[in-house]
Amino acid sequence: PRHKCGNHKSCPENHFAFKIISGAANVVGPSICFDDMILMSSVKNNIGRGLNIALMNGTNGQLLKVDTFDV
Repeated sequence: PRHKCGNHKSCPENHFAFKIISGAANVVGPSICFDDMILMSSVKNNIGRGLNIALMNGTNGQLLKVDTFDV
């Protein structure tokens, strides 16, 4: 069976699935998946050097903001 965000097992009821991949130098970019929706990735062209952050509403799963911080 397929699980949200490509995880190995399903999350319990009333929980959100997520997966964060940090990337590998300039070869593979980072990505953030939340409840089977890709929020940040090189394909969406919304990642950057440093910290890549997605702010979510923890109650309803609504995406509030994505941003990068070059540290």
